Order: sequence, then structure tokens, then C-alpha cells
Amino acid sequence: MRNSLFSLALAGTLATGLAAPASAAEWPAADKPIQIIVPAPGGGGTGDTIARLMADRLGKRLKASVIVDNRGGANGNIGASAAATAPADGSRLLFSWAGTLAVNPSLYRGLPFDPQKSFAPIALVADVPNILVVNNELPVRDLAEFIHFAKANPGRLNYGSTGNGSSMHLAGELFKRETGAQLVHVPYAAPGQATTNLMANEIQAMFQLVPGVVGQVKAGRLKALAVMSPTRSPALADVPTTAELGHPKLLSSTWFALLAPKGTPAAILDRLNTEVNEILQDPEVRKSLADMGAAPLGGSRQALAEHLAAETSKWARVVKESGVQVQ
Repeated sequence: MRNSLFSLALAGTLATGLAAPASAAEWPAADKPIQIIVPAPGGGGTGDTIARLMADRLGKRLKASVIVDNRGGANGNIGASAAATAPADGSRLLFSWAGTLAVNPSLYRGLPFDPQKSFAPIALVADVPNILVVNNELPVRDLAEFIHFAKANPGRLNYGSTGNGSSMHLAGELFKRETGAQLVHVPYAAPGQATTNLMANEIQAMFQLVPGVVGQVKAGRLKALAVMSPTRSPALADVPTTAELGHPKLLSSTWFALLAPKGTPAAILDRLNTEVNEILQDPEVRKSLADMGAAPLGGSRQALAEHLAAETSKWARVVKESGVQVQ
């Protein structure tokens, strides 16, 4: 049975989701703005910031009005549901990320959308890795020492996150799975409070996203042990990656992608893919992403489809082994 929260959220979108798609030759229509649905509240979060950057650049290149439509709630499911039922005519797009697209299918029962079946992929946009940071008082200097200390003190170390099923939580579960270390998960309602408690040594570790702790690391208030990525973060170039430290499977990040409702004409999807890839080559855009700890991605539509399938399978295993589920 579908979650009642999703059903209520969808009620207002079903009536508008049946319009016939316009032909690709008529797109974009001069009198019809393109809406990019972002399944999170506005207010300057990483996803919202990147979405607005892309909307601005797409608008200029397409010579059209491109606006961001924030629809937060239910860990991204409300916004994604609205996008899934939108007209497949290029007037509504979805800018979403790993949690909603690759993790939620395993976390939630009866999702009213299927990320791989309800949407047509356009392009990967950017990637923001998780980073393992620890309290300065913890007697470890690097990742190897942290793993050794955690194994020698099972259940003694607490790590914070923004809630069950969040990127930070599952990064910790992946860490436990790949290293055999035992850490205790402490969920918080907001990342800021978790980071504050980490600096106060009320918790000892976090698998934060780079933008959330780059300031504290540079100021020396936290120790950064490893970025959970194949390549180093431009925001913290001195911090080694888990891959280069001998843990090639210990990778976790929030990647961002642009998609459209299933059935959107291929010519529109191809045009958008070309535009996104060219935007991501712009030096100013690349600098803006780097300043927030994000790496530009891009690539083909098929690359996004394959990435989504692989990530969904990976995180399904982690969710199953952790036993976490959100009703």
C-alpha cells in the first residue's frame, strides 16, 4: 500500500500530469517556462545551489525561462513523485541525487515511483563525496589507525548522521561492512548539530559531506582522515582518499543528476544532455562546483542509466545488511 503521505502529495499533480507532449521541434516553447523540480526545500543546500546554477546556465543557452521548483518532504520522495507524473514534454525536469534515486527504493515500501522506470536519464551533473572526520581528541592520525582503534574498542565509538537512511548513515554502515569495525550510529535531525557535538567529543566521528565540514577541517577543529572517493576533493586536496589508502570499495558520495519524466522525446533529452555537458566544461561553473566541494561529472544518458542501476544495487545490499527501513 502506498504511503499516505505520498498519496496526498500526488493528488495535486495527477490532474496536471496528462498533457500531451509537445514535439521536439517546438521545444522549448517561448511562452512556457521549464521547471526543474528539486525534491528538497530551498535555502542554499548543496543540491539546491547546484540546481540553481544549472537552471541559470540552461536558461541562457536555451534562451528560455528555466526555474527551480522546490518540493521537499519524505526524503525527496514527494518531489520525485511529482516529477514522475509531470507531462513528458520537456517542461518539467527532475534534479535529484543518490539518496532519493538509488537508496530510497530499498528504504521505503511502496514508493509511488521507480527511479529506473519512471524517468528518462539526461546526465550526471556533479558528485560530492562523504569524508570521514573525527574529534581532535581521538588518538588516531590516519585511516589505518582509526580502523585499528575501532576494532580494538568495539561499540565505543559513536558516529553521527542526519538520520536513518541518510548518506552519512549509510556511509557509516558501508564502513562497518568493508572494515569489520563496530561503530554506534547516532542520528540527528540536522547536520549542524551533529558537527557541533562532534567537535565537543559527544560523538567521535562523522561521515559528513565535504561542504559540511570543510571550514572546520581547515580551521583545525576536526581531523579529516579520508575522502570516500576515487579522487581527492578539490576543496580539501591534502586529504587522501579511501581508494588510495587501500580501500577501493569504501566509496560513498552524493551524486546529482538531471532526469525527465519517462516518455519525454529523445530529441529533447539529447539536446539537454548536450547542453549539460557543455555547461560542465565552463571554467566558471567548474570553479563554482569546486568551491562547494563538488566535482563536475557529465557523460552520456546511458552512463547515467548504468550508474543509477549500479548504485541502486550497491546501496540495496548495504540497507539490507544494516536492517534499516523507513516507513
